[in-house]
Amino acid sequence: MDTAFFSDLLGSIAERGRGLLGLKTWPSDSLQQASSLADLCQSLLTGKGEASGIALAREILDRYATLDGDGRARFFQALARDFGPDDARLSAILKNWNESTREALGADLHYASEPRRQELFRRLNRAPGGTQALVAMRADLLAMKTKHPEYKIIDRDFSHLLNSWFNRGFLVLRRIDWSTPAAILEKVIRYEAVHEIHDWNDLRRRTDPVDRRCYAFFHPALNDEPLIFVEVALTAEIPNAIAPLLAENRVQLPLEKARTAVFYSISNCQKGLAGISFGNFLIKQVVEELRREFPKLETFVTLSPVPGFMAWVKSKPELPSGLPELPDASVLEGGGWTKDVDESERMARLLEPLAAHYFLAAKAGNNRPYDPVARFHLGNGARLERINVLGDPSKKGLREAAGLMVNYLYDLDHIEKNHEAFENQGEVVTSSSVRKMLKSDRLSRFSLRA
Repeated sequence: MDTAFFSDLLGSIAERGRGLLGLKTWPSDSLQQASSLADLCQSLLTGKGEASGIALAREILDRYATLDGDGRARFFQALARDFGPDDARLSAILKNWNESTREALGADLHYASEPRRQELFRRLNRAPGGTQALVAMRADLLAMKTKHPEYKIIDRDFSHLLNSWFNRGFLVLRRIDWSTPAAILEKVIRYEAVHEIHDWNDLRRRTDPVDRRCYAFFHPALNDEPLIFVEVALTAEIPNAIAPLLAENRVQLPLEKARTAVFYSISNCQKGLAGISFGNFLIKQVVEELRREFPKLETFVTLSPVPGFMAWVKSKPELPSGLPELPDASVLEGGGWTKDVDESERMARLLEPLAAHYFLAAKAGNNRPYDPVARFHLGNGARLERINVLGDPSKKGLREAAGLMVNYLYDLDHIEKNHEAFENQGEVVTSSSVRKMLKSDRLSRFSLRA
């Protein structure tokens, strides 16, 4: 109610302020639109009136939303070029910088060195719906950034502010169930990124049964837009395949027999918040929620996809001696081998050591594991517990991972130690079952710890 009242108040102030703006006619050419929008941003930074400032911020965001792709690219170019630090002010401070003035000028230097973009984004955020509009703007920026390296400085400013605005203190954890408003349930269906939710019945099977849970983080400024959500299955044992968890005709597990909580899908919902970390907080808080509700739960584990495996196979990496040759990528993706018992067993004997090598030795940048999901869970302090051949033989599972899925174990007594080992030494903490997939004489080449 307080959030709604505040939003209504801002809307009222913005409407009153619109009459004070005296805006020029919006041009039809995208180049002129981008230039006009940049001029409005300059006006927003120099203006002092509260009502007119809120109204102008809303007008800028509304007009940005009407720009085509070329217009948005030109607007970002203007942000990168014209909204950096105040060079004149910086030069004046540095000119007077010496031993006696260092402490007095330190705060001035700090504020003068901040790009003007950051203050612009803060003022735009005051508009009704400003936070959501800025998150959408950053999504546009990220989509263009690979072709426009100069946009990285804008994204650095966005990231700085969004990490503050979306820190853990502002996030609210809610359980999603069948009584949740339909508008939110529709978004869960739309945002599910790991295992597609096919229809309302499928969603109900994931949220309504007594042995299923779904939780999401929300932010007060985003009006019932989930930021990230996790789907949980309560099981008796650690699962090795996704199909039984999602089966239409599965038998529900009596809660008194539940000993394992399985995080089988984690989906980030807002493209504009990519790189803003929620998952670590989400998993840990959900674990605490589940422990309070089900004191008999003993094991907290994921059933995770391996989205980088087939890309790694196709890159034809050089492998150490003793490992089998990489199977043909088209054969793995085709999936014909999954329908024959003997061929499946033969392929499993090939894939297990290759997969173990992939997780324990294949590196991306910064000497981190090649697989993005592995980097996420290992960075959170999980242990690589088990590699499951044919965990997901769906078309998507074969295309991305040759059917592999992985269990990462969240051992609550060792999470912090595992996290420190991974972050500081790059150690992949793993179980003995994964280590056995590699020959013992090669283990010393990898950074491993039980």
